[in-house]
Amino acid sequence: MLRSCIVLLLAATPLAAQPLNPQIDYPGFQRLAAEVQPYRQARLVDWASFSAMAARPGTLILDARSESAFAQGHIRGAVNLPLTDFTAQSLTRAIGPADRPILIYCNNNFRNNRAPVMLKSIQLALNIQTFINLYGYGYRNVRELAAVVDFNDPAVHWVTNEARPPASRG
Repeated sequence: MLRSCIVLLLAATPLAAQPLNPQIDYPGFQRLAAEVQPYRQARLVDWASFSAMAARPGTLILDARSESAFAQGHIRGAVNLPLTDFTAQSLTRAIGPADRPILIYCNNNFRNNRAPVMLKSIQLALNIQTFINLYGYGYRNVRELAAVVDFNDPAVHWVTNEARPPASRG
């Protein structure tokens, strides 16, 4: 009888009130994004500042694009950790201490609009999700490149991973 009452009660509960997946919290994400917005706004930097910060010892340039896009080209010295691979553990391995200075950039920071930096929808620029995720995982010493630059400009220090022949086994 009790079991029948529980089944009826659950059936009568509107779907919107029932958590579809307790491991996904969209309202929590919305609160986090609202909290991050003014914080991020104050941490946008121009190219000169980004470049100067990148030259400081201990600063990490984090490229959250795909491994394949990173291999096709990236800012010299950048470390690749695709956004889809962000977990507390992977971030700790890639970044280290949470107070480490981190610089981020994405496709939308380049005016070239060709591989490997095809322009994304501005509302979905990777920097936005990257910043929110880093903040949400406790990394607050993040600066985001606000400028639009040309990766052909020598000041950008754009590099590609060149295919190398396999090491000899002899």
